[in-house]
Amino acid sequence: MHGTGHSGDTEAADRRWLAATWPFVRDSVPGPPGRVVEIGCGDLGGFVPDLRRSGYDAVGVDPEAPTGPSFRQVEFETYDVPRPVDAVVACTSLHHVGDLHLTVDSVADALLPGGVLLVVEWAHELFDEATARWCFERLPHDGHTFLHHHRDACEESGLSWSTYVRRWARDEHRLHTWTEIERALATRFTPVQVERMPYFWPTLGISEADELAAIRSGTIQAGAVRYVGRPLA
Repeated sequence: MHGTGHSGDTEAADRRWLAATWPFVRDSVPGPPGRVVEIGCGDLGGFVPDLRRSGYDAVGVDPEAPTGPSFRQVEFETYDVPRPVDAVVACTSLHHVGDLHLTVDSVADALLPGGVLLVVEWAHELFDEATARWCFERLPHDGHTFLHHHRDACEESGLSWSTYVRRWARDEHRLHTWTEIERALATRFTPVQVERMPYFWPTLGISEADELAAIRSGTIQAGAVRYVGRPLA
């Protein structure tokens, strides 16, 4: 979910996230066999191992990807897709890319006619104070996850949560919002599915259903989005 160089806490959370998201990926890509590229597979390999076990010719592209024939340790913007593919998967990776529109163009150009793009993305602009407070109240006191980092860094900064998270996301890291990502996708893709979903539960150690209930009650914002799109004709 968040970066590489995993602590034990972060790796466990990321594995829970991948396991919970895999059914969406499996059910949304065209049936095997087929060629799939995953953008930003991370050092755990993302969905590539599951895709390959399911009969796909899958490649993960990420500077921090594992070593091996199924991975390319480069940024997607510099990766030359050798042949058109049936699907591209981007899980919590598009908010990091340098040139969002260039990446979207590259994805669209890489897909076969009738291909599909799957995006699972963090909508960090919705990480408001109520959502942060809800998360921090459920966070184990000691740990080394991204939520622990933000809890402590905001407190040390003396800033309000809204000011802190805005400065962190936009000024320090230049992260793209989901709104910006969706706008860029619309230039090359028609959305088939756009669904808001829970995001923080793997790090908190609660169930996805617990977070979903808080979203549906209006207590917190949905932190992530699932998107399925097809290239514009």
